[in-house]
Amino acid sequence: MLFVEANGAKIPAIGLGTWELRGRACARLVEQALRLGYRHIDTAQVYENEREVGDGLRASGIKRDDVFVTTKVWTTHFAPNDLERSAKESLSKLHLSEVDLLLLHWPNPRVPLQETLGALAHVKKFGLARHIGVSNFTVALIEEAVAACSEPLVCDQVEFHPYLDQTKVLEACAQNGMAVVAYSPVAKGRIKNDRTLARIGQAHGKTGAQVSLRWLVQQNVSAIPRTSRVERLSENIDIFDFELSDEQMRQISAMGSAKGRLTDFGFAPKWD
Repeated sequence: MLFVEANGAKIPAIGLGTWELRGRACARLVEQALRLGYRHIDTAQVYENEREVGDGLRASGIKRDDVFVTTKVWTTHFAPNDLERSAKESLSKLHLSEVDLLLLHWPNPRVPLQETLGALAHVKKFGLARHIGVSNFTVALIEEAVAACSEPLVCDQVEFHPYLDQTKVLEACAQNGMAVVAYSPVAKGRIKNDRTLARIGQAHGKTGAQVSLRWLVQQNVSAIPRTSRVERLSENIDIFDFELSDEQMRQISAMGSAKGRLTDFGFAPKWD
């Protein structure tokens, strides 16, 4: 497994996203993923599956220290006292003494960022999270967060796939020693009907989805595809035995635009 290194964190290049996975099915999928070689599991308070993710982690028999676990604090818990309480609640559900990475899930302009980041840094110093970071932050918010936080931020987790140009966020993160973690890396399944990706995949004996994930990893981005199907788990992690050429990388990058975003909410920031 390759790693993406950033501000002291070693984030496995492929992980399992667990959004919309629930109950026993979620626990089984996490267990299966870890047995197949995944070492990076991503959850969040608002997914309401932290307990099941923890169950899957224990059932897998994989040593705790070998797995990189990420969870996220929801925006309604960004006031300092709430954030710490929320982090402890997540750990109690996961049955862990600390997570590897704790993220602010979305920006919340109603709570001063400095206060929220002060609390996030405190949670890290307190030993509840090994590393801290942000999610769905724009370039301006990344700059503001880095300036306001007393502890290093290791990543910005954002939507990123061949249809969405994230060059600006990539550059801002690189300048601050941060990694980019890509959610919806296969564009919620839309990739599978893409002719360009299928054609490039054929040259390597791979699927369009595998090409998409490889394209991200070759940019030093960690990808966390979500799937509810065990056979997809094997496909998504099987991307380390081929390499895309510079020309293929360029062709895939040319597909992206600012209009390719699939996850957008009324409370989202003004995107770059």
